[in-house]
Formats: sequence, C-alpha cells, structure tokens
Amino acid sequence: MDSTWKTHEHRVQLCVVGAGMAGLICAISAARHGTKVALIQDRPVLGGNASSEIRMAVRGAHGKENKETGILSELELEAIYRNPTLNPSIWDSVLFQKVKEEPNITLLLNTTCIDTTMQADSITSIRCWQLTTYSWHIVHADLFADCSGDSVLSVPSGAEFRLGRESRSEFGESMGPVVADTKTMGMSCLIQSRETDHKVDFIPPDFAYVYDDESFATIAYDEHHSSHRDHALATDGCNFWWIELGGNQQVLDDAENIRDELLKTAFGVWDHIKNHGDHHAENWELEWVGFLPGKRESRRYVGAYILTQNDITSNKTFPDLVGYGGWPLDDHNPMGFLNRGEADEISQFLPTPSPYGIPFRSLYSKNIRNLLFAGRNISATHAAMSSTRVQATCSVLGQAIGTAAALCCRDHIVPSELYAKGIAELQATLVEDYCFLPGFIRTLPEVTRKAHLNLNEAERAVLFDGKERLYLDGFEHLIHLVPGQAIEFSFDKVQQVEKLRVVFDPDYSRTSISPFVKIRLFAMRSQLGRDFKPVEMPANLAKEFSVEIDQGTGWTQVYHTETNRRDLFVLPLHTAVRKVRVVFTSAWHAQTINLYACDLT
Repeated sequence: MDSTWKTHEHRVQLCVVGAGMAGLICAISAARHGTKVALIQDRPVLGGNASSEIRMAVRGAHGKENKETGILSELELEAIYRNPTLNPSIWDSVLFQKVKEEPNITLLLNTTCIDTTMQADSITSIRCWQLTTYSWHIVHADLFADCSGDSVLSVPSGAEFRLGRESRSEFGESMGPVVADTKTMGMSCLIQSRETDHKVDFIPPDFAYVYDDESFATIAYDEHHSSHRDHALATDGCNFWWIELGGNQQVLDDAENIRDELLKTAFGVWDHIKNHGDHHAENWELEWVGFLPGKRESRRYVGAYILTQNDITSNKTFPDLVGYGGWPLDDHNPMGFLNRGEADEISQFLPTPSPYGIPFRSLYSKNIRNLLFAGRNISATHAAMSSTRVQATCSVLGQAIGTAAALCCRDHIVPSELYAKGIAELQATLVEDYCFLPGFIRTLPEVTRKAHLNLNEAERAVLFDGKERLYLDGFEHLIHLVPGQAIEFSFDKVQQVEKLRVVFDPDYSRTSISPFVKIRLFAMRSQLGRDFKPVEMPANLAKEFSVEIDQGTGWTQVYHTETNRRDLFVLPLHTAVRKVRVVFTSAWHAQTINLYACDLT
C-alpha cells in the first residue's frame, strides 16, 4: 500500500457498502438493533438514485394498501414534515440526519471501495479511498452488506455474479431472449423544470443534439406494440425517465461515454421542448439536469436462491419470505432512447401479483459466507430484477438484511446459518418493526393479554388482531379515536413492562398528503408547475399525544409530543407499573386519530 497517504482503520460488526435507500436503511436497522456499523458511500450525499444528484422518485408495490412501511415510511414522514415543498436538498438532509442520529453508525462519505482481504471464503476487511481527505480507510468487519447496486465487492471477493439477460430456456422465462447476452437496461439523466409567470428563453449548449421534429417521440414496434415518450410539462407529468442509454453497451466499462451521450440527449430534448414546435413551454425554465446518471441494472449477485420471473408471476410461497415487491415486470429495451422500433427489442411491462414475496436466500451470497446484499443487485434473473429493482422494494430488503445482520452478529453466525436456525425470529422481528410481510400476523404480547382496558370488545378485537393494514381480508383493521380520548391499561398487581408500541395510520392511499397522483406514491416531485401545492402530513396521523404511567402512587407523564411524525411509535419503559395510558390529543388534519395497534410488551 502507498505510504504517502494516511490510513485509518475501523473495527465494526457490519460494513455496508453503498448508501442508497437499501444501504442506508440496512445500516439504520442494524444499528438500532445494537450492531456497530460502518456505512460507506462514494458520493457526498445519501440516497443513491433518490438523492438530489439523481432525483428518481421512490416507487414500490402497486395497490394503495401495499405501500411500504418500516424505516422507509419513517423517512418519508420526516421529509413531509420538514420539507413540504419537496426541495431535493432538504430531502438529502433528512437522510443525513437519520444516519447521524445513530451512535452505532460510522459514516464514510466520498469513499470508494477498492479491494477486499479474504480468509478462505469470507471477507475480513475492505480497503477504501476517501477523496475529500486523500486517505485510505481499512474496515474490518464480521459481516459485509453490498448495497452498491453494482455489486462492487463481487470482483475482488470472488463472489459469484451475473451480468445481462438469461436465455429464455434457462429458467423458462417468457421475457428472456432466445440466446443469453450481456445487454442490460440503460441509465437515465433526468431533467426537472419549473413553471414561472414570465417568458423564459433557452439557449442550448453547443454539444446538445437537435431534435427539430417529433420523430423521437412515438415508437411503433409493430401493429400491437408502441410507446410514447411523453414530454408534456405538468406537476403530475413525466420525469423524462426515457432519456435512457447504455443497455446495449458495457454499462460499467462505458459509463463515462454513456453519461456524455445522455447529457447531449437531455439538453437536446429540452431544446426541442423550448425551441422546436409548440409545447406550451414558454414560461417553463430548466431548473436542473442530472449529471450523474441513474442506473437500472449492472451486476447481480448469485445467492442461495435465484428469484425468477415465474416465481413472481405465480406468487410463489417462500418459507423464508422477508420482503415483498409489487412493481410490474418492467424490462426496458437495451437501446433506450436510440430504439426506433426494432421488433426484437420491445420494452416489456407485465403485471405482477402485488404483493409478492421475496426470500431471504436471495439476499446472501452462494459462495461468500459473510456477504449479504440488498438493492437492484440481489440474486434474481434479469427478468425478475426488472420488478425488484425499484427503490421502495430495495428499501424493505435493506431493512431485512440489516435486521438479519444484527441477529447474526448477536449469535456469531453467518446468513446461511440464520436461514437454517433463525428465520422465524427474523420474520417476527421485521413484523415487530412494522415491516409488512404478506401472510404474517403479529402475535399479541403476553403482557397486553393480562391487562384490563377501557375499550369495548369490538375495539379490542380490531386493535389486537395483529393486522396492521386496511382491508387485508376485506375488513378495516384500525380504530378511530376522538381528540382527548385515552387508551388505558391496568393490571391486578404490579407488572413489569418493557415497552409501549403504537401503530398510527400513515394513510396508505396518500390522498390526504397531496392532490397529485405521482407525488402520493412518494413525496418527491419532478416538474414543478405553478399549480403545485405543498404536501401535508397524513390527516389521521396522531399529532399530539402523551404517555403516562402509574406505579401505585399516581400518574406521571413519561412522554409528550406536539409534532409526532412517525407511524410506528415505540417507547422503552423498562419499569414496573400498575397502569399505563396513552392520551391522544389531536390528529394532524382530521377529527379522528386512527390506530392499527397499541399494546405493551
């Protein structure tokens, strides 16, 4: 190693490489369960494709009741509270704050993983270069999680991976090509604009391509298949995802050249909108262009199980289910923007069950014992990955492997041993942390079963049914409280209580958050019209509430907030009580406070 530069060494239990949505949620989850974590990110901001550098809105499972919860929901609600105008830089600060709040996380930004040190079939350390300090960082860990999207640990560690599209016959997938190849989905440079109250001119850079007519816009593959590259400007409009290139090249080796071509295309498209034809864009101003492309696909790890198209479409039942998806099988043609109707390169958009399950075995390496992964690089075929790659799905898988890593570190085991011995505990822990697992019902704690409550039987039945979603079986699974109402637990004798857990209503439909359909999916914006309205907190989410305990000598308030912005509230108590009550003072924008759960452990 070059001794010219300083070297810093770190000893942690879990090292997470990549701090997009999957990686940062993985790190937070593991840290909250007591694991010492190093989180390594090669950019100055967190969030990956969702960061201010790329600005791809977080998307996940279709269906208004299938919205992802857990840490992802916590991040979004904090952002809605702090960032109602959806400023991308404030979103960056929300992610940064949440990581820095965790004392168990050592964050290394602007830091690129260079190499690994191996002992037999395990990684013992990684070597990284931090650009801002011109220094080396050596991170020693028991477990490693690659959430980089590019599987950066695969080559130096020797972990098995795949790149490109499997043949149709290998797994019997209808979406695959007849012959396997190394083509992928491409990368996109997104653009964002803002509507003003005056005319705004645009002078394109000399390098921009010129599109003086609409020939690029409508692509007809054959009499049955066509697509339109929507470039109408509106708050609820397109984010220009179709400015996509590179899938027919080597998406990693050729990344710099692909970026250059994307910028020529992006500025050319904006020039077309402003200066070629009537697009009603006179008052629209180019606000931002992404100089860092967003990737859809590169290397995918080979895990203990490879998820396939048929697993998804058949909604296969996995005993080791730890996450779920529900985005369609959305396979972009490799030519991207350059495609002009080649019949053998039709983009495919096929429906999937929503939700469908994703197994733990697809989240750890087949041949490297202490390597986990989450994000678009999980163990899946190209076809399956076309659905699992979206960021909300990546996020729930990040929380799954962060929680799994914490259990592994606690018991000094590796992921394959957790699969064999502890998968039920992993699933129960995820459900406790408000991560929806299709088909799983949370078990009511024994302490709550002993308690007397000031609720009627119907309210108790709903509140304690272990179902924390609306209409899973055709029934509503929440209760409605009026401001000032309390839920009180009392015991026949002094009872040791460890924690209070409350699940509020995050408004899965998001209709109370925004009138704009695309912003409801996740509170991030693309084009900013003058009709934009700031987002609001979920209407029936508790805003003000307090917690009181009686240890036999009268009530004592142990918690109070006037600005709650969490759908999952957990209060450690670790004390003996005779009574506990939660007083619900107000909701954010409604006359009732909705609850899915409220119980004691």
